[in-house]
Amino acid sequence: MQHLERYRDMIPDFDEFLQILATPLPLTVRVNLLKTTANRLKEHLDRAGIGYSELRWYPYGLRLEMDRPGRMLEHLMGHIYPQEEMSMVPVAVLSPRPGESVLDICAAPGSKTTQISMHMENRGLAVANEPSAARIVPLRANCERMGALNVAVTKFDGRHFPRYQFDRVLVDAPCSSQGMARKDLKVLDRYSVKRSLDLHRLQVEILHRAISLVRPGGVVVYSTCTYAPEENEAVVARVLDRARLEDVALSGLSGSPGLEEWEGTDYGGELKRCARYYPHQNNTGGFFVAKLIKT
Repeated sequence: MQHLERYRDMIPDFDEFLQILATPLPLTVRVNLLKTTANRLKEHLDRAGIGYSELRWYPYGLRLEMDRPGRMLEHLMGHIYPQEEMSMVPVAVLSPRPGESVLDICAAPGSKTTQISMHMENRGLAVANEPSAARIVPLRANCERMGALNVAVTKFDGRHFPRYQFDRVLVDAPCSSQGMARKDLKVLDRYSVKRSLDLHRLQVEILHRAISLVRPGGVVVYSTCTYAPEENEAVVARVLDRARLEDVALSGLSGSPGLEEWEGTDYGGELKRCARYYPHQNNTGGFFVAKLIKT
């Protein structure tokens, strides 16, 4: 975890941040309103003697006091999707609506695609794009299990997605995944600044394409599960000639503003509208989220 020291002056309460990385990540699931209701699911959990608590900021998320929810009947029936709490944030910020056209440009394995479809109430068009043929298999399976009937699956390099005009686009970008360390500490061993810089180029190209695919006034949400500014603010700053940032703020969820500067590079004051979520702030994984409006 030595490379995390580069973030000591960036992350508030840094020593507390390091301590929580060694603790287990709470198990969370998302209730699938396409097949059940939150109250009905909680009744089932009560009868099964499974403890749970509601997320403070999102009415469709629960923390479960159990192991392996993938073995639950409710999972097999598509009533729940095991999903890390922070992974639910980007779609909540995207706020898709019934009847719209929405693109998830980096979709596999489908947690956010099925969340988008749920918020759309299966009305309108949700496109789940995934460039990897192998990853399309679980993507399709999850959409089928969750009853996401308005989803069309495509296989394009996100940088070259065909011309179309969407109302909203989600870019949950490929990243160095430092925020997943509580699931697997080995992700930190694989990290290097060079890897962030290599990913930066890919992320910028995908985000530029996403903005070109959304209508004027449409919404693009960019998210990663990493702390590296090279993959976060430095990416968003590259597209601000084509879009403006809106504040990311979810009531009940603690976070930190985006960075305006990092190691001598000035990203601009607008970047504070982004949100950084560190594990010790909500007892979760780590995430970065930016909300862009096409100008």
